[in-house]
Amino acid sequence: MKKLIPLLDKAGSHPYAVLGVSGTRLLLGFVGFMFYASQYGDRRYLFGPDSVLPWGEFVTKVHDNGTFSLYTLSSSDLWFEIVFHVGMLAALAVTCGVGGRISLAVHWALLWSIYQRQPVLLDGGDNLAYVVLPMLLLTRCYDRFAFPTGLAHRAAQRIPSVLRSLSVPVHNLGILAVATQMCLVYVVSGLYKVQGKMWQDGTALFYILRVSEFSLPGVSDLVYNNDILVFLGTYSTTIFLVYFPLGILVPRLRPWAAVASIGFHLAIGVLMGLTSFALTMMACDLIFLSGALGTALQRCSQAARRLRSSRRPSGERSSRGTEPYLAAGDDSDARESAAVTSSAT
Repeated sequence: MKKLIPLLDKAGSHPYAVLGVSGTRLLLGFVGFMFYASQYGDRRYLFGPDSVLPWGEFVTKVHDNGTFSLYTLSSSDLWFEIVFHVGMLAALAVTCGVGGRISLAVHWALLWSIYQRQPVLLDGGDNLAYVVLPMLLLTRCYDRFAFPTGLAHRAAQRIPSVLRSLSVPVHNLGILAVATQMCLVYVVSGLYKVQGKMWQDGTALFYILRVSEFSLPGVSDLVYNNDILVFLGTYSTTIFLVYFPLGILVPRLRPWAAVASIGFHLAIGVLMGLTSFALTMMACDLIFLSGALGTALQRCSQAARRLRSSRRPSGERSSRGTEPYLAAGDDSDARESAAVTSSAT
């Protein structure tokens, strides 16, 4: 109990992973925008009223599944074009950090709507995106990498002080939800793999990279033609997936586990061409790298201030007193660096 009470106090007063979750919001918005952009030329064929999936059949499926899609409200081409382009703009707004949680909620509703319009196009990354986006609504994911418009500040002033005091624990609850979701994704994926015969005998990577849809010509064959690389790649994948949560639970191992995960999905994106899936997974992994990123940004800020100070004339530096590395207008930079470090896990 002596250790639990201080931990609960810290969880209620100190926001964790603000920098990392802001990066998560930015990357997920970018992935959503690229989904729209990549299908833009074929949007009428894939999602329009006269698409490969007829509108009437689509409406029936949505109702049978008990879900919703804004594309069911009308079968007109004008309505389709409006919803599609508003969804594209909402994804861009989330990427740029404009509009706060309202734009994030609109983006999620429109993204869910278009996913329901053509579910055969979805992969694991798309499924993870529409699960994680509502969790980001709980977090302070607009504190970094965002364009301040003043709307969020004015809206926050109208919220009762009792509710404002809950912003930090609610934010940390959202971070915990994303972290738990990521650990479940890794563990479940790893446990399913170890049940397969090809994963058990170390040959799964050989067969995966030989599938034409998931191979990079000239590179994949260098991997699957090498028995050692196939063996190491197959077993290291299952070991990494199953034991990823253990690396996250240990603070000193957490950044290394996140870096290993990002490298793992970067290889998937390059070798298998699953770029949206890889970017979505890497976006969610950023919450585990928040502390390391905050420290790196602080050191870069300090190095930049020292560089600016070294370029000033010696008389100007001595006239500023005992703080040669802080110019008169640099106090806000120092506070920002401190905020980055204190808000990172």
